[in-house]
Amino acid sequence: MQENDMPLSEEEEKERLAEQAQIRRDKLAALSAEGKNPFVKVKFPVAHSSLAVKSNFEELEGKEVLVAGRLMSKRVMGKASFSHIQDREGLLQIYVRRDDVGDDCYASFKKDFDLGDIVGVTGYVFKTQTGEISVHCTKIEMLTKCLLPLPEKQHGLTNPDIRYRRRELDLIVNPEVKSAFVKRSQILREIRAFLDGRGYLEVDTPVLTPIEIGAAARPFKTRHNALDMDMYLRIETELYLKRLIVGGLERVYEVGRIFRNEGMDAFHNPEFTTVEVYEAYSDYFDMMELVEALYKQVALNVCGSTKITYQGVEIELGGKWERMTMKEAVKKFGGADYASWADDAAARAEAKRLGVAVEDTATRGHVLIALFEAFCEEKLIQPTFIYDYPVENSPLAKRKEDEPLFTQRFEYFICAHEFGNAFSELNDPIDQKQRFIKQVEEKRRQEPGCNAQVDEDFVTALEYGLPPTGGLGFGVDRLVMLLTDSPSVRDVLLFPTMKPKK
Repeated sequence: MQENDMPLSEEEEKERLAEQAQIRRDKLAALSAEGKNPFVKVKFPVAHSSLAVKSNFEELEGKEVLVAGRLMSKRVMGKASFSHIQDREGLLQIYVRRDDVGDDCYASFKKDFDLGDIVGVTGYVFKTQTGEISVHCTKIEMLTKCLLPLPEKQHGLTNPDIRYRRRELDLIVNPEVKSAFVKRSQILREIRAFLDGRGYLEVDTPVLTPIEIGAAARPFKTRHNALDMDMYLRIETELYLKRLIVGGLERVYEVGRIFRNEGMDAFHNPEFTTVEVYEAYSDYFDMMELVEALYKQVALNVCGSTKITYQGVEIELGGKWERMTMKEAVKKFGGADYASWADDAAARAEAKRLGVAVEDTATRGHVLIALFEAFCEEKLIQPTFIYDYPVENSPLAKRKEDEPLFTQRFEYFICAHEFGNAFSELNDPIDQKQRFIKQVEEKRRQEPGCNAQVDEDFVTALEYGLPPTGGLGFGVDRLVMLLTDSPSVRDVLLFPTMKPKK
């Protein structure tokens, strides 16, 4: 690498940006003094996109088009210039010649137009000697002045922290990142189409809730001044949706924004999107079938195949997914047999033998969960349903009639990560209230001073009668990560949560 190819130091880059920003401010002042306000334009009658021009060359050759976009390159050659503008569909070359746009316009283009400016172009379509489809300008006008310089072109914008904080800049100079967000939109559209096609009704439930429920997730707390009361941003949409099943809607879903006051990593953001689905007269096995069909359809329509690659691993989303009970998984991957544990003490002894820490009060269910997390999750690469969870960590799932210490619950795993959760929903109001009370007691024990409460409104709703119901919840962000081969959730959130800079 030659010396002039070396990237600038951080201090040198700051100086370059400050100098360039001042030059642009000076240009703005000069334009204003000439009565040319580069922010006064109200609209521009765009008639064609860059893709439309390039895809329909035979039809448009020699015809007038009106295109607009951000000026991304500028190569001045005396009386003529070649440049590129960028719109939402890509780059398009424009050819600006003094004899066509006039002396004053061309002089302004050379002097006043900077990379990053938004421009409107009128001209006719042609193909250069090198074969590049272009627009020969008959008129070019500045629609918006860009007052901050774009990152230095040769080395681009690669700093992840800056890319996440300044996503608008990331999209300008790294247009390939846009594909993940286009796919995200397509994925949401396919999810809705799939569920709508099966007769589910999309609904909206409250984001602000009046109580902190006993669930393990920690909520964000806020204050409603008019009502003089604390409120909480929701940590799930489940309880309201099941009240709608009580009300007779029978098949509902919500694409909901969820908020949890917890840590951040490659798979977690405090603000995220879920889909929750509830269907009367169904159970958790019906939800398994729904998941398989949904993932297959979304993958086919968004990626063109049910076979995808995630971080170098080939994943098959079509067909029947593997199914194992939690007990079977722990026996297969951890070598521990739940059936051999005579009591809670024996289970704790087994955990100690295997080097897995559990609390002194841990039950057999607690131990099974701990062993699953220690030995099994990392082994679940291809799509796998793990079902029949202990009642200890399934407060909203119906018990198994033949094994009351276990519930009709499953989670599904892909590439060693959990992607969704489902139940045969608990509809016994007495059992539900008892579990809520235990959940609240446990949360208050772990978080002294928290205001966790039993959701009495939900219990009352169950007393009116919740039909047998299957329920499913899954994270949209993780599904987008999977289908876009993105290693971090921040790559599929336009504006991920970031710690403010000082």
